[in-house]
Amino acid sequence: MRKTPFPHRRLSLEEYLAMEEASPIKHEFVAGEVHAMSGVALRHNLITLNLVRRLHGPGRARRCSVLATDVKVHVMDRIYYPDVMVACGKAAAVELIVDEPSLIAEVTSPSTRAVDRREKLDAYLRISSLRQYLIIDQRRKHVLCYGRHENGDWLRDEIEGDGDIEIPFLETRVTMAELYEDVTLPPLAVKEGEDEEWEEDAWDDNVG
Repeated sequence: MRKTPFPHRRLSLEEYLAMEEASPIKHEFVAGEVHAMSGVALRHNLITLNLVRRLHGPGRARRCSVLATDVKVHVMDRIYYPDVMVACGKAAAVELIVDEPSLIAEVTSPSTRAVDRREKLDAYLRISSLRQYLIIDQRRKHVLCYGRHENGDWLRDEIEGDGDIEIPFLETRVTMAELYEDVTLPPLAVKEGEDEEWEEDAWDDNVG
């Protein structure tokens, strides 16, 4: 989750990294602004662990590292903490900041949904090494999957209910049952949809 930015001057990337090294809590860095991150719900944590566990074997077989929560990704003038990353080749040997991830997944919540589907979508799809970006809902069985085609174009798939998430570069798939294993989903009085227009705009900006 993300809180409001700190009400002080913009920081350089070097200043942010020095601050972050000494900070007891995590912050994301967006064009000089520093955003404190708060804790996550149990559902969020379980989904993250389920995905890491499922990708660990296929990733290891291809000498890729499956990373969760505490490892940063650098894209443009931003530093994020993705919920899950897969880093392959040289990127797998990076200790703190990944520049060339192959997969990024964000488990979204009502407070971060717009950021994951707009700001981060725009940023992540600009990473030349990225093969897939997954936006995983923690309140219902729903995943938006953005995959890069061999010709460089991005394709979008929406998985609901009992479908499978294909991970071609790892030659595997993750079932929705595996992703949401042991996760108790809350009842939804109203289906979320307030950010669909925002996401469409970000998608159009990247594929147009």
